Amino acid sequence: MSTRLRPPRGLRVRLVAAFLLAAAFGALLTAGLTFQQARSAILERTQSSAVADLRAQLDSLAPDLTMPPSGKDLRGLTLQLDRAGGARAWRSSASYQDSNLVAVSPDAPPVPRRLRDTVQDNGQAAYERTERDGRPWLTVGMPVAYTHDPTRPDSAAKLSGLTVYAAFPLDGDQADIDALVTAARTGAIPSLVLAVVPALFAARSVLRPVRRLRSGAERVAAGRFDTRLDAEGHDELADLTRSFNTMAATLQKDDSELRRMEAGARRFAADVAHELRTPLAAMIAVTEVLDEDAASGVLPADTADAVQLISEETHKIARMVEDLMEVSRFDAKAAPLDAEDLDLRAIVSKTIRMRGWADDERVRTDLPAPVPVHADPRRIDVVLANLIGNALRHGSPPVTVSTRAEHDKAVVTVTDHGPGIPGDTLPHVFERFYKADAARVRSEGSGLGLAIAQENAHLHGGTLTAGNTPGHGAVFTLTLPLAASLKEQ
Repeated sequence: MSTRLRPPRGLRVRLVAAFLLAAAFGALLTAGLTFQQARSAILERTQSSAVADLRAQLDSLAPDLTMPPSGKDLRGLTLQLDRAGGARAWRSSASYQDSNLVAVSPDAPPVPRRLRDTVQDNGQAAYERTERDGRPWLTVGMPVAYTHDPTRPDSAAKLSGLTVYAAFPLDGDQADIDALVTAARTGAIPSLVLAVVPALFAARSVLRPVRRLRSGAERVAAGRFDTRLDAEGHDELADLTRSFNTMAATLQKDDSELRRMEAGARRFAADVAHELRTPLAAMIAVTEVLDEDAASGVLPADTADAVQLISEETHKIARMVEDLMEVSRFDAKAAPLDAEDLDLRAIVSKTIRMRGWADDERVRTDLPAPVPVHADPRRIDVVLANLIGNALRHGSPPVTVSTRAEHDKAVVTVTDHGPGIPGDTLPHVFERFYKADAARVRSEGSGLGLAIAQENAHLHGGTLTAGNTPGHGAVFTLTLPLAASLKEQ
């Protein structure tokens, strides 16, 4: 299985790597340009020196040569040139009127045709670098000229038709060039090592404000909107720091305003609910008397229907007021929890019995084994009553209530056989006053039941979730911490 190389993720590593790459590129570019210039200088010096030496030898030997030269004369000339080559150890050859080359040395390299054409066409000395058996060679071609009047050296020169070629290896120059390459390679490594120091310093100077910004962002994310950072300098990071401080100040101002408005809204809801409790209690007492009169036939039929409607609406308002009071206690973190050790099955059975569902075939229970919990029975009863009631109103019977112990959790599920919860509704079922059907403005509940049920679950350190079964029915799952006695088993 092949593995792909991943780029470094840390900003420090990437900065150092970028700095080193830039340093390496600069070192390589400088070394390359230096090498190119030095190599050209070495070769130019050797070529110029070779042309000068060959011209000096020809100026000494050519005047004694008979024109036109015979093959013997050409061989004698090349032999003298080979002997005069000295340290260059060149291999010479000659031709007259572009005839075949005459050479004495058996290992004389062939003269490139292009060089011969260049010398013949231009009538001037030329040279060409070639490679033979893995060794670099330099071949110099030079035409021989003579004057019309030997007694007047300053008279106009004329080409004699004789051309001499000398080839010699560039082993010494190649060694110098190799030494340049080695020196460039050796010098690049220390330069890269030394580049790490300024790279780390640059990374530190860049990352220090970045780390401060990250730390400040984490404090702001934790709710500490009074966080401010010192903006040093006038670069982009300093501008970013000042922008961060402006953002934090704006968030602090908005947070204070939102907290003030939220506290006012909670206080208003609690005050309204509290003020409504007394008149609602009186109204409920009156409607109960009127209900008795309506049931006994004392009131006319139309009046009895109106009394019954008023009684139902009054009880709904009373329940909503109680729910608002409960929500206010949750928001104020003042909801009491009177927990005790008990069997979760007992709470389920009591809830079903108190609501008259014990003999109702629409509600079934699956309570196979004891499930000890440490919980507030009144609050768990509120949760179960709400879940079972919602299942009966909005789902289809039978509604199944089951309990079980699972790992370190006590689990209660309430399942119905209705159409289930629509996908777009599922994320919002625990929101306050949320209704799946916007056209259904009137309902039996206050729209707070599931929200209060979830708050009660959280108050116990548990959870309440909603979902759908494979059979398209809705299922609500309540989890509570198991009692310590069962955890230790």
